[in-house]
Amino acid sequence: MRRDERLGPRIPSSEITDESAWRRRDVLRAALALPALALAGCRERAYGDVAPLPEGVDSADGRRTTEPQTRFQDASTYNNYYEFGTTKDAPWRNAQGLRTKPWSVVVAGHAERTGTFALEDVLRLARPEERITRLRCVEAWSMVIPWLGLPLGRVLAQFRPTSRAKFVAFETLADETQMPELRNPTLDWPYREGLRIDEAMHPLALLATGMYGRDLPNQNGAPLRLIVPWKYGFKGIKAIVRIEFTEDMPATAWNRSAPDAYGFYANVNPAVDHPNWSQRSERRIAGSAAKLFAERIPTRPFNGYAAQVASLYAGMDLGRWF
Repeated sequence: MRRDERLGPRIPSSEITDESAWRRRDVLRAALALPALALAGCRERAYGDVAPLPEGVDSADGRRTTEPQTRFQDASTYNNYYEFGTTKDAPWRNAQGLRTKPWSVVVAGHAERTGTFALEDVLRLARPEERITRLRCVEAWSMVIPWLGLPLGRVLAQFRPTSRAKFVAFETLADETQMPELRNPTLDWPYREGLRIDEAMHPLALLATGMYGRDLPNQNGAPLRLIVPWKYGFKGIKAIVRIEFTEDMPATAWNRSAPDAYGFYANVNPAVDHPNWSQRSERRIAGSAAKLFAERIPTRPFNGYAAQVASLYAGMDLGRWF
């Protein structure tokens, strides 16, 4: 199935902030977040004041919402990160020794600018923005997290992808000395993910470098992870070491492992069940320490971002292209 007609426009170089306009590296941490909070957590750092929304009102562009925020303790200790173990508490127990500095990223494929770049060089030309977005994980649970980072599209634009770049492929670090689960065939390592180029260029797609006003914890994907708020959580690849612009749809880890359960697109869709469970409702991880899971709530198409992203999939059968 050809999708060329749905590819979004390239971002012109005129929209990329010149390097001389950057103040210092800390500005990379402009507030990004996954659903809810009125940006209180972001105001703890001096990135500019953002007025809270009226009670119970979400912003039209999806950047801010008033849903209750997940506690940092829960967001940083209840994780999927199979390189460090398959239980929810294994990542924070096993990932503390991961070396995240220095860090480099290989950029390859159909782009005018390719090579191996220090993480600072990958990020420095992209303008920081403040936004809040939603994270929906794969096992019918969800979190509300204030992420820090940059719009993915602005990072990718500086590498000047060519007209042959129809997709963007991502790859995670694979180091058995630091990631004990790589010795087991849980998945086909290294972990790989991908997006269509217009999805990657959408302003709600994020490269996260931190959360809750601090550096990204190792167990949450340090030093660089992907956030695509209208998709299921397994699309949020962590510890990115390679970005490649491809002409063909890239193979992805969970899709290769179980294609009947994990599609390439992975858009949140309550009408398409996982083979082992319904996806019509979810449990939000938010609230007090005494009650980790809240009551079940209905799952929304595109995780509540239909107004912003549904047009990307016009004419597609989302039951087939799940």
